[in-house]
This record gives sequence, structure tokens and C-alpha cells, in this order.
Amino acid sequence: MKGDDRRGLGRHGEDLAARYLTAQSYTILTRNWRCAHGELDLVARDGDCLVLVEVRTRRGRALGTPEESITPAKQARLVDLAWAYVQEQDWVGEWRIDVVAIEMDRRGRLLRMEHYENAVTG
Repeated sequence: MKGDDRRGLGRHGEDLAARYLTAQSYTILTRNWRCAHGELDLVARDGDCLVLVEVRTRRGRALGTPEESITPAKQARLVDLAWAYVQEQDWVGEWRIDVVAIEMDRRGRLLRMEHYENAVTG
């Protein structure tokens, strides 16, 4: 898959995840927050809890499921990103890292979406 296709698929997945979370009464605070450690796809609030969301979108299973793409190295990077965001924002409340896993068919139609709360700890 070409870079532009991957970015488009990723953006589409983030849009789906943001709509899903909003429908679940989350408030989306920001998208694609960047720092030296990388990027957080979505930052949201679930009541009083800050939620840092990694969205993993796959078209087909040639590279495995979206969940399988969250390697130990990726988990460590997400924890670093989360700490960077929390510190930058001077957040003193509860926070967690969630994962939204999305599978699409070759035509870009949604096959499956799973939301894993507190999926990454560190």
C-alpha cells in the first residue's frame, strides 16, 4: 500500500473512531497531537478521565489484525506520548490509553470496530 493510501486509510479510521467515541458520550479534545515522541491519534474525555486513543486500521489481514500491530515497542511509545501530553497539559486527573481497532474490506467498508479501554498500561 502506498504512503498516501495508508494515510487516507488512517484518517478514515480516525474519523470512524472519533464518531464512535462521540456517540459513546466522549468529548474529542484534539486529533493528531504531535511531539518529539510521535503522534497521538485522538485525545478525548470520558467524564473526568482523559483518554489518549490509538487508532489502528487495517484493510484485510495480510499484515495481521489491527490489535496485533500494537507491539511492545509501540506500547512503550504510546506510554511516552501519553506522559508527554499529560505533562504538557498539566493534567492532574485520571487518564488512560485506549485502542480502537478497525478492519475494513478492500472497498473501504467497515467490517469490524472494537474499542479497548485501558489497553496500554505503563
